Amino acid sequence: MIDITDYPTGLFLVACPLLWLAAWFGVRLSRRYPLDNEMRQDFGTLQAAALTLLGLIIAFSFSMAAGRYDQRKNLEEAEANAVGTEYVRAALLPPADAAKLRPLLKAYLDQRIRFYAAFWESETGAINARTAKLQDQLWAAILEPATANPTPVMALVVSGMNDVLNAQGYTQAAWWNRIPGSAWGLMYVIALFCHVLVGYGARSLATERRLLFIFPVFIGIAFAFIADIDSPRHGIIRVHPQNLISLAGSLPVS
Repeated sequence: MIDITDYPTGLFLVACPLLWLAAWFGVRLSRRYPLDNEMRQDFGTLQAAALTLLGLIIAFSFSMAAGRYDQRKNLEEAEANAVGTEYVRAALLPPADAAKLRPLLKAYLDQRIRFYAAFWESETGAINARTAKLQDQLWAAILEPATANPTPVMALVVSGMNDVLNAQGYTQAAWWNRIPGSAWGLMYVIALFCHVLVGYGARSLATERRLLFIFPVFIGIAFAFIADIDSPRHGIIRVHPQNLISLAGSLPVS
Protein backbone atom coordinates (compact mmCIF):
# COMPACT_ATOMS: atom_id res chain seq x y z
CA MET A 1 0.00 0.00 0.00
CA ILE A 2 1.39 3.41 -0.99
CA ASP A 3 1.85 5.92 1.81
CA ILE A 4 0.99 9.32 0.32
CA THR A 5 3.14 11.07 2.95
CA ASP A 6 6.19 9.49 1.28
CA TYR A 7 5.55 11.63 -1.80
CA PRO A 8 5.36 15.36 -0.93
CA THR A 9 4.31 16.44 -4.42
CA GLY A 10 1.49 13.90 -4.49
CA LEU A 11 0.44 14.97 -1.01
CA PHE A 12 0.23 18.59 -2.20
CA LEU A 13 -1.83 17.64 -5.25
CA VAL A 14 -4.25 15.65 -3.09
CA ALA A 15 -4.46 18.15 -0.24
CA CYS A 16 -5.22 21.26 -2.28
CA PRO A 17 -8.43 19.98 -3.99
CA LEU A 18 -9.72 18.46 -0.74
CA LEU A 19 -9.13 21.65 1.21
CA TRP A 20 -10.62 23.72 -1.62
CA LEU A 21 -13.75 21.55 -1.56
CA ALA A 22 -14.00 21.98 2.21
CA ALA A 23 -13.79 25.76 1.85
CA TRP A 24 -16.35 25.75 -0.96
CA PHE A 25 -18.65 23.62 1.20
CA GLY A 26 -18.37 26.29 3.87
CA VAL A 27 -19.36 28.95 1.32
CA ARG A 28 -22.40 26.96 0.27
CA LEU A 29 -23.29 26.43 3.89
CA SER A 30 -23.07 30.16 4.61
CA ARG A 31 -25.49 30.93 1.76
CA ARG A 32 -27.99 28.50 3.16
CA TYR A 33 -27.51 29.46 6.81
CA PRO A 34 -26.16 33.05 6.75
CA LEU A 35 -24.67 34.68 9.81
CA ASP A 36 -26.31 37.77 11.25
CA ASN A 37 -24.23 40.61 12.67
CA GLU A 38 -24.69 39.42 16.24
CA MET A 39 -23.45 35.90 15.49
CA ARG A 40 -20.56 36.98 13.28
CA GLN A 41 -18.47 38.30 16.17
CA ASP A 42 -18.75 35.02 18.08
CA PHE A 43 -18.08 33.11 14.88
CA GLY A 44 -14.92 35.17 14.32
CA THR A 45 -13.65 34.10 17.74
CA LEU A 46 -14.33 30.45 16.92
CA GLN A 47 -12.67 30.79 13.53
CA ALA A 48 -9.57 32.45 15.00
CA ALA A 49 -9.27 29.75 17.66
CA ALA A 50 -9.56 26.95 15.08
CA LEU A 51 -6.96 28.54 12.78
CA THR A 52 -4.63 29.06 15.73
CA LEU A 53 -4.98 25.39 16.64
CA LEU A 54 -4.20 24.39 13.05
CA GLY A 55 -1.13 26.62 13.05
CA LEU A 56 0.12 25.09 16.30
CA ILE A 57 -0.38 21.55 15.03
CA ILE A 58 1.45 22.35 11.77
CA ALA A 59 4.30 23.91 13.76
CA PHE A 60 4.45 20.91 16.10
CA SER A 61 4.47 18.48 13.14
CA PHE A 62 7.23 20.47 11.47
CA SER A 63 9.24 20.31 14.69
CA MET A 64 8.79 16.52 14.81
CA ALA A 65 9.89 16.13 11.18
CA ALA A 66 12.89 18.45 11.61
CA GLY A 67 13.98 16.54 14.71
CA ARG A 68 13.89 13.24 12.83
CA TYR A 69 15.80 14.76 9.91
CA ASP A 70 18.53 15.99 12.27
CA GLN A 71 18.67 12.54 13.85
CA ARG A 72 19.21 10.91 10.44
CA LYS A 73 22.01 13.41 9.68
CA ASN A 74 23.72 12.75 13.00
CA LEU A 75 23.52 8.99 12.55
CA GLU A 76 25.05 9.24 9.07
CA GLU A 77 28.00 11.06 10.64
CA ALA A 78 28.19 8.41 13.39
CA GLU A 79 28.26 5.63 10.79
CA ALA A 80 31.14 7.26 8.95
CA ASN A 81 33.07 7.71 12.20
CA ALA A 82 32.48 4.09 13.22
CA VAL A 83 33.64 2.65 9.88
CA GLY A 84 36.64 5.00 9.70
CA THR A 85 37.70 4.14 13.25
CA GLU A 86 37.43 0.41 12.62
CA TYR A 87 39.43 0.75 9.41
CA VAL A 88 42.26 2.34 11.41
CA ARG A 89 41.99 -0.23 14.21
CA ALA A 90 42.41 -3.01 11.65
CA ALA A 91 46.14 -2.25 11.92
CA LEU A 92 46.04 -3.88 15.38
CA LEU A 93 45.22 -7.23 13.76
CA PRO A 94 47.81 -9.58 12.33
CA PRO A 95 48.73 -8.45 8.77
CA ALA A 96 46.85 -11.30 7.08
CA ASP A 97 43.68 -10.60 9.04
CA ALA A 98 43.97 -6.83 8.46
CA ALA A 99 44.36 -7.43 4.71
CA LYS A 100 41.15 -9.47 4.82
CA LEU A 101 39.16 -7.00 6.93
CA ARG A 102 39.88 -3.73 5.13
CA PRO A 103 38.44 -4.71 1.71
CA LEU A 104 35.31 -5.89 3.50
CA LEU A 105 35.01 -2.52 5.25
CA LYS A 106 35.34 -0.74 1.90
CA ALA A 107 32.64 -2.93 0.37
CA TYR A 108 30.43 -2.32 3.41
CA LEU A 109 31.00 1.43 3.14
CA ASP A 110 29.92 1.31 -0.51
CA GLN A 111 26.67 -0.41 0.45
CA ARG A 112 25.96 2.18 3.13
CA ILE A 113 26.40 4.97 0.57
CA ARG A 114 24.04 3.13 -1.77
CA PHE A 115 21.49 2.86 1.05
CA TYR A 116 21.39 6.62 1.52
CA ALA A 117 21.36 7.34 -2.21
CA ALA A 118 18.57 4.88 -3.11
CA PHE A 119 15.34 6.60 -4.14
CA TRP A 120 12.96 3.64 -4.50
CA GLU A 121 12.13 1.20 -1.75
CA SER A 122 12.57 -1.65 -4.24
CA GLU A 123 16.30 -0.86 -4.36
CA THR A 124 16.79 -1.17 -0.63
CA GLY A 125 15.90 -4.86 -0.46
CA ALA A 126 19.00 -5.94 -2.39
CA ILE A 127 21.13 -3.34 -0.60
CA ASN A 128 20.03 -4.56 2.83
CA ALA A 129 20.64 -8.18 1.82
CA ARG A 130 24.20 -7.39 0.70
CA THR A 131 24.73 -5.32 3.84
CA ALA A 132 23.63 -8.18 6.11
CA LYS A 133 25.95 -10.59 4.27
CA LEU A 134 28.88 -8.20 4.66
CA GLN A 135 28.10 -7.76 8.34
CA ASP A 136 28.40 -11.53 8.82
CA GLN A 137 31.70 -11.53 6.94
CA LEU A 138 33.04 -8.58 8.94
CA TRP A 139 32.21 -10.24 12.24
CA ALA A 140 33.75 -13.52 11.10
CA ALA A 141 36.90 -11.68 10.00
CA ILE A 142 37.63 -10.46 13.54
CA LEU A 143 36.18 -13.38 15.46
CA GLU A 144 39.05 -15.80 14.76
CA PRO A 145 41.97 -13.49 15.64
CA ALA A 146 40.09 -12.07 18.67
CA THR A 147 39.38 -15.58 19.98
CA ALA A 148 42.94 -16.73 19.36
CA ASN A 149 44.43 -13.68 21.10
CA PRO A 150 41.92 -12.22 23.64
CA THR A 151 43.89 -9.15 24.71
CA PRO A 152 42.76 -5.59 25.54
CA VAL A 153 44.08 -4.54 22.12
CA MET A 154 41.86 -7.08 20.41
CA ALA A 155 38.98 -5.88 22.55
CA LEU A 156 39.36 -2.45 20.87
CA VAL A 157 38.95 -4.07 17.44
CA VAL A 158 35.90 -6.03 18.58
CA SER A 159 34.38 -2.94 20.18
CA GLY A 160 34.95 -0.94 17.01
CA MET A 161 33.25 -3.59 14.88
CA ASN A 162 30.35 -3.66 17.32
CA ASP A 163 29.99 0.11 16.80
CA VAL A 164 29.96 -0.38 13.01
CA LEU A 165 27.19 -2.96 13.16
CA ASN A 166 25.15 -1.05 15.74
CA ALA A 167 25.37 2.19 13.75
CA GLN A 168 23.55 0.56 10.84
CA GLY A 169 20.76 -0.62 13.14
CA TYR A 170 20.37 2.83 14.68
CA THR A 171 20.19 4.39 11.21
CA GLN A 172 17.53 1.95 10.04
CA ALA A 173 15.46 2.61 13.17
CA ALA A 174 15.70 6.37 12.56
CA TRP A 175 14.50 5.96 8.96
CA TRP A 176 11.48 4.04 10.21
CA ASN A 177 10.76 6.68 12.85
CA ARG A 178 8.29 8.89 11.00
CA ILE A 179 5.35 11.12 11.92
CA PRO A 180 2.54 8.63 12.75
CA GLY A 181 -0.30 8.25 10.27
CA SER A 182 -2.77 9.06 13.05
CA ALA A 183 -1.08 12.45 13.51
CA TRP A 184 -1.39 13.14 9.78
CA GLY A 185 -5.06 12.15 9.90
CA LEU A 186 -5.77 14.46 12.83
CA MET A 187 -4.00 17.34 11.09
CA TYR A 188 -6.05 16.74 7.94
CA VAL A 189 -9.34 16.68 9.87
CA ILE A 190 -8.54 19.94 11.63
CA ALA A 191 -7.42 21.52 8.34
CA LEU A 192 -10.65 20.49 6.62
CA PHE A 193 -12.72 21.85 9.49
CA CYS A 194 -10.79 25.14 9.40
CA HIS A 195 -11.37 25.48 5.67
CA VAL A 196 -15.09 24.97 6.19
CA LEU A 197 -15.00 27.78 8.74
CA VAL A 198 -13.02 30.02 6.39
CA GLY A 199 -15.52 29.46 3.61
CA TYR A 200 -18.45 29.91 5.95
CA GLY A 201 -17.09 33.21 7.22
CA ALA A 202 -16.39 34.76 3.80
CA ARG A 203 -18.24 38.05 3.47
CA SER A 204 -18.32 38.54 -0.31
CA LEU A 205 -17.89 36.64 -3.53
CA ALA A 206 -14.56 38.36 -4.23
CA THR A 207 -13.31 37.33 -0.79
CA GLU A 208 -14.56 33.80 -1.37
CA ARG A 209 -12.63 33.45 -4.59
CA ARG A 210 -9.38 34.67 -3.05
CA LEU A 211 -9.68 32.50 0.04
CA LEU A 212 -10.77 29.44 -1.88
CA PHE A 213 -7.57 29.65 -3.91
CA ILE A 214 -4.96 31.06 -1.54
CA PHE A 215 -5.65 29.31 1.75
CA PRO A 216 -5.76 25.69 0.47
CA VAL A 217 -2.56 26.25 -1.51
CA PHE A 218 -0.87 27.76 1.52
CA ILE A 219 -1.82 24.87 3.80
CA GLY A 220 -1.04 22.33 1.06
CA ILE A 221 2.48 23.74 0.74
CA ALA A 222 2.91 23.50 4.52
CA PHE A 223 1.80 19.85 4.47
CA ALA A 224 4.12 19.06 1.55
CA PHE A 225 7.04 20.77 3.30
CA ILE A 226 6.51 18.69 6.45
CA ALA A 227 6.20 15.48 4.40
CA ASP A 228 9.34 16.38 2.44
CA ILE A 229 11.45 16.70 5.58
CA ASP A 230 9.85 13.63 7.15
CA SER A 231 10.34 11.39 4.10
CA PRO A 232 13.87 9.90 4.07
CA ARG A 233 13.91 9.00 0.38
CA HIS A 234 11.29 10.66 -1.81
CA GLY A 235 11.57 14.31 -0.84
CA ILE A 236 13.76 17.09 -2.15
CA ILE A 237 15.29 17.58 1.31
CA ARG A 238 17.26 14.39 1.92
CA VAL A 239 20.23 13.32 4.00
CA HIS A 240 23.22 13.31 1.67
CA PRO A 241 25.86 10.79 2.82
CA GLN A 242 28.63 13.37 2.58
CA ASN A 243 30.59 11.95 5.52
CA LEU A 244 30.46 8.40 4.13
CA ILE A 245 31.43 9.62 0.67
CA SER A 246 34.28 11.68 2.11
CA LEU A 247 35.51 8.65 4.06
CA ALA A 248 35.35 6.44 0.96
CA GLY A 249 37.43 8.99 -0.96
CA SER A 250 40.04 9.20 1.80
CA LEU A 251 40.68 5.45 2.03
CA PRO A 252 43.68 4.18 0.08
CA VAL A 253 42.98 2.39 -3.18
CA SER A 254 43.80 -1.30 -2.78
